[in-house]
Amino acid sequence: MSPDASAFSADTQAVHSGRGIDPATGALTPPIHLSTTFERGGDGSYPYGYIYGRSGNPNRDALETALATLENGAECATFASGSAATFSLLQALSPQDHVIAPQSVYFGVQQMLEKILAPWGLIYTLVDTTDLAAVAEALRPNTRLVLIETPSNPQLAVTDIRAVADLAHQANAYLACDNTIASPVLQTPLALGADFSIHATTKYLAGHGDVIGGAVVTRELNPLFEQLRLIQTIGGTVPSPFDCWLTLRGLQTLPLRVRAQAAAAQTVAEWLAQHSAIEQVLYPGLPEHPGHTVAQQQMTGYGGLLSFLVKGDQDAAMAVAARTRLIARATSFGSPHSTIEHRASIEVGTATAPNLLRLSIGLEQVNDLIADLDQALSG
Repeated sequence: MSPDASAFSADTQAVHSGRGIDPATGALTPPIHLSTTFERGGDGSYPYGYIYGRSGNPNRDALETALATLENGAECATFASGSAATFSLLQALSPQDHVIAPQSVYFGVQQMLEKILAPWGLIYTLVDTTDLAAVAEALRPNTRLVLIETPSNPQLAVTDIRAVADLAHQANAYLACDNTIASPVLQTPLALGADFSIHATTKYLAGHGDVIGGAVVTRELNPLFEQLRLIQTIGGTVPSPFDCWLTLRGLQTLPLRVRAQAAAAQTVAEWLAQHSAIEQVLYPGLPEHPGHTVAQQQMTGYGGLLSFLVKGDQDAAMAVAARTRLIARATSFGSPHSTIEHRASIEVGTATAPNLLRLSIGLEQVNDLIADLDQALSG
């Protein structure tokens, strides 16, 4: 019998949520259920609770249960990618509904708003969500959703979740918070008033750089989540059973990984801030970061992702990335392997500075990472 993981600490929840001893074999590791279809009863019913892989699967149910427990939410819907999760939530709105999103919103979300959802009829406004007055001014009678990302990618801007939740709710709108960078280990948006917590499970939740996925956790059942669930089922943007199994496996070590990566990132950020070749370090754990005070209030750690601006132009930044030996030049973040990336060459047409490099801290020894950065910055 599986224990009620919700009664325990987050570390214990990460190990036990969504997991139980297999009744058929006694296995402590759950089996992977690859079947696309399930047997019906003689009376036409579904005695096992499953119909077809698109509408439900034991591995997906286990993962959704675990994520809802970790975020202290009512339910979770998982998707084939983080982008699919955000897109499906936005698609659950109606034409002529208004959405507020950050000016520094993730490049992929900006693209889906501009190129897909706006032509479909969704209205959106991009504002600096760290500026509460700007959020309040952007609200309209038809505002249905405020979307924030805190800390943001790659600017590491920090938005006051509780304050923006209050503004959204006063306007009868929902608040959705992308919690990918912090993870439930360091930040719990639903406890701060957000209605939805969004994740690219690809990053810290799965944690090993070998599976793509996304999730939306809702604080309570509401019409927008019900529509989202319909989109998940009918639209079929679901993760495979094996993807769910891999992500659930990754959750077991989530607290240990995230805390270790955050501690190392703090050390690296402090070292970079003193380096003569660095113009600025963007990391909420630094006292000089404009969002540091808010981050202290709503986070228990500052995450394993940071960005820094190299003194010079784009060529100077690219040259630094080209010289790293231990840190891989690659996109994405959250895996055990540290990565570095020049974001402006990916986010074409955005406000990302040409001399900005995004650095994802992995699980290598921090002194090895600093030595690699030092030789790369020294040229």
